[in-house]
Amino acid sequence: MIIINDTYREKLSMSHRACRRNNQRVVIRLAAFIFPLIYAANSYSKPDMTPLGPNIADKGSSFYHFSVSTFDSADGNRHYKVWTGVPDKHPPASGYAVLYMLDGNAVMDRLTDAFLNKLTQGTPPVLIVIGYQTVKPFELTARTYDYTPPLRENDGEVGHGEIQGRKSGGSLNFRRLLEETIAPDAEKGLSVDASKRAIWGHSYGGLFVLDSFVNSTFFNGYYSASPSLNSDYIVLLSRLEKINTAHFPHKQLYFMEGSAAPRKKADGEEASAVLNQVRSTLSSLNHEGLAATFWAYPGLSHGEMFNVSFQRALLTMAADNVEKQPLPPLQ
Repeated sequence: MIIINDTYREKLSMSHRACRRNNQRVVIRLAAFIFPLIYAANSYSKPDMTPLGPNIADKGSSFYHFSVSTFDSADGNRHYKVWTGVPDKHPPASGYAVLYMLDGNAVMDRLTDAFLNKLTQGTPPVLIVIGYQTVKPFELTARTYDYTPPLRENDGEVGHGEIQGRKSGGSLNFRRLLEETIAPDAEKGLSVDASKRAIWGHSYGGLFVLDSFVNSTFFNGYYSASPSLNSDYIVLLSRLEKINTAHFPHKQLYFMEGSAAPRKKADGEEASAVLNQVRSTLSSLNHEGLAATFWAYPGLSHGEMFNVSFQRALLTMAADNVEKQPLPPLQ
């Protein structure tokens, strides 16, 4: 038999309390380490692919009326759904401004009547929102092909590639469909001011906007939000710097980017280098007389830039008089 006296019991109790305190400290330290990792992971997580419910076109708006059309790609592999939203306000004498918006399923899901009401406080633009025939917010395979330009080496076209197993490099085909088929159908019967025709895109859509700025004269305004300028597509900035600005006298480029902390230091260094190159490119275009603007959104992640950027584009277009803004300090 082991006899435990009171003194030993007290020492044992003190030992147990010390052990619990140590365990609590470990838990707190682990939490302090894990929670930032969870936050960072969420900032770079894949988009929510939960099927969508009725959108503003289905529910009806007090300020816009919507119509829907469907289209197919030339090869029959991709299927589009296009919403055209026309303000209930009469158009200006010169016609409506019009904004083409990519990733249309997600855009339509996030448009609210309260926001459309804000647009009508100015001169609301026509909305031409290009999505896919899906109930999901994003059609990942189709958008990867449609929105990305062909891969290039030494500024020479290589052709189609793959991104995460999805075919890429179809921007020329999609732009032809957009400009020659979708746009004439969507604008038919509308009073549109062709000098105020603009396009917005986010991520791969932002790449498509930059690629269109270089290769198309169809649009006047180009809103590129957080374009995916990885090693394959950083060449777009070099191509922007080489354009003959005399051929782009009326074009306006808007570049929008957030700056949420990346998952690891190397990512942050790479992102910072890309943003510095963006700023240098836009400054060069400004120096050559072309309207190019950088809008920084400190603290916003890549995904959070989606809503903020399309709303900013629409509000900018709806404003009666938009002054050209100088480049803000890089955040």
